[in-house]
Amino acid sequence: MLFTEDFLHYVWKFRLFDRLNLRTTDGEELEIYSVGLHNTHAGPDFQNARIRIGETTWAGNAELHLSSADWQRHGHTDDNAYDNVILHVVYNDDAPVTLPSGRRVPTLVLKDRISADLYQRYHNLVFGNQTIIPCEAGIGRIDPLTMQNWLTRVLVERLEKRAEAVNAALANNRGDWEETFYQYLAANFGFKTNALPFELLAKSLPQNILAKHKNNPLQIEALLFGQAGFLEGELVDDYPRNLKKEYHYLRKKLGLVPIENHLWKFLRMRPQNFPTIRLAQFAALVVQSNHLFSKILEVKEVKQLRALFADIKVNDYWENHYRFDKDSPSSAKHFGQASVDTILLNTVALFLFSYGKHMQTTYFTSRALKLLENIPAENNHVTADFANLGVNIFTAFESQALLELKNNYCDYKKCLQCGVGIKILKPG
Repeated sequence: MLFTEDFLHYVWKFRLFDRLNLRTTDGEELEIYSVGLHNTHAGPDFQNARIRIGETTWAGNAELHLSSADWQRHGHTDDNAYDNVILHVVYNDDAPVTLPSGRRVPTLVLKDRISADLYQRYHNLVFGNQTIIPCEAGIGRIDPLTMQNWLTRVLVERLEKRAEAVNAALANNRGDWEETFYQYLAANFGFKTNALPFELLAKSLPQNILAKHKNNPLQIEALLFGQAGFLEGELVDDYPRNLKKEYHYLRKKLGLVPIENHLWKFLRMRPQNFPTIRLAQFAALVVQSNHLFSKILEVKEVKQLRALFADIKVNDYWENHYRFDKDSPSSAKHFGQASVDTILLNTVALFLFSYGKHMQTTYFTSRALKLLENIPAENNHVTADFANLGVNIFTAFESQALLELKNNYCDYKKCLQCGVGIKILKPG
């Protein structure tokens, strides 16, 4: 039979083996009161198991292997963490296991106790013909409650991993949430294509510098465009020339060093997404928003959160320009709802969750999840694939969870660690 050790863990955890007349390899009668708690970290596979061997009840750990000889191959013989193993559960018994103390570890063999039907369903799930995900033939039939519970869990896993990066940035910023939020917000204004230069720009121009010039929109624009490297060389129009003059004064006064302008990308982008337009919108947001993260913590309604970003009005110059000194047909440069929702998803929801975890309060983590429930689902090849398999996807809560599911479970065939895979394999 072809299977992994994970399958043995699954069989043991859910007691999916014939439990009649259990005996150890030494012929002693065995009764299992508790299989223990599955341990996904270092150490024995199941902790705090309870069993009876003969007339003696034991409490301790259980270790599982495909073959008894794996105990030696995995280096457990000289590892004190395994001294408290009370039962060695194996598929195939090919070598006795003895601890350095001389105690022989009782062994249970499951080779003839797993049904052929369960094995076949496992094999079809993990090794069958698949084009998208292992459970593509069954995921569309999973009941809504099971799916919702599992998506909630993997979404929290996704947010917790991303929160670790936020905590690292927070430490670099000496615990300053406003500065950290400002840096993340800037990176997300660049979306994927210009996220890096936007992030470098924000780090080269701390928020406290911008705060000192908030009452002068021209200076804010000059600082941002200047630090971005867009005010070098000859400029023709009055507006960029004024920005350049203002920036050169502020640059000398503040000792600023701009980032490399070549980092910004325009190629194959819609003009509405040009970095110059995004910079103009970011400048407008900085002007109108004071202590933005503090406001976000206070605002409870999704509609109000959207309004913080949707009301951005850029300098009139950009009405008929996408780049300096290059005229274009007149068009409004609004920050559209799709862009606002992207910011809410990637920055606001993440920071509400991270702040809640940091402060150890569920109020903000719950707000983060609720916010994602009120943002439309993302439209990408992953969500399209799941939709084609019959999975309902309406909100960012679901689309973000499915991204995590695909990238960290499906792609690695972790079906036996997945609520969907377990449901499909479950007998009956």
